[in-house]
Amino acid sequence: MGKIVISTNVSLDGVVQDPDGGEGFRLGGWFRQFGGKDLEEWAKVSFDEALGTEALLLGRRSDEWFAERWLSRPGEWADRLNRLPKYVVSSTLEKPRWSNSTVLKGDVVTEVAKLKRELPGDIVVYASYQLGRALIEHDLVDELRLVVFPVVLGAGERLFGETSDERPVRLVDVRTIGDGLAFVTYELVRDA
Repeated sequence: MGKIVISTNVSLDGVVQDPDGGEGFRLGGWFRQFGGKDLEEWAKVSFDEALGTEALLLGRRSDEWFAERWLSRPGEWADRLNRLPKYVVSSTLEKPRWSNSTVLKGDVVTEVAKLKRELPGDIVVYASYQLGRALIEHDLVDELRLVVFPVVLGAGERLFGETSDERPVRLVDVRTIGDGLAFVTYELVRDA
């Protein structure tokens, strides 16, 4: 049985929107601006995570975003990400852009629960905050891996939205990446 892991970069106040500035959000571009020299260490941590990943689970827009950035890149990290099986949740997408992808149509909860039963290992959700919210709401997420950037943006889309009930988590690990990034891992508690 697989483990659904949300792995994302967030501002201190939980904003995940437009980290590279490409979406035109007025506060976009915070990833490079506030990651600075720590991004080299961040890349090592992210590459290690990719090596331990069984599959990626993405929303339609994240599939497009990652395909645009990773398909043409050389190197081990790009090779690993491009080879991984990918599952794209979308009711409208016919042909995903990123390599080695399958579109999951129909009810997201049913499809992801089935995927979780069928695949072993970590099924990692990158950047797909709307999908992440739905998975959290339906108790399908097992772990959160958050790289917290040292900035309060004060506005923008956040990873966490309203839920129908509280979602207790347990701290698993916390460490510093470089001099200013916090890498925090939580597991969702189901026996609370």
